Amino acid sequence: MTETTGSTATPESGNPEGADGAAETTSTEGSGKRGNREKKSGKRAKKGLFARIGLFYRQIIAELRKVVWPTRGELTNYTAVVVTFVVVVMAFVAGLDYGFSKLSLWVFG
Repeated sequence: MTETTGSTATPESGNPEGADGAAETTSTEGSGKRGNREKKSGKRAKKGLFARIGLFYRQIIAELRKVVWPTRGELTNYTAVVVTFVVVVMAFVAGLDYGFSKLSLWVFG
């Protein structure tokens, strides 16, 4: 299976976050004065509540489309491997428990 990692692209822009650094806020006079900042413009402007919720769900759908879903056969195979491994580990732990209980009964009588 292959997977894509590290993608922070938004469905609207197709660019990673921060790639359009020129559109970020800039100061008009001097540096360090809070009152002189320009309002954010473009895609980085603050959006309303419903717009942000809509963007969130669009990003969820976009990420789910990138997922490589297993076939029914692969899913059955993976499930069988996990169940078998769990049963083997359970048997091993049960054997250790039984052995230690018999040992402690023999030592402490």
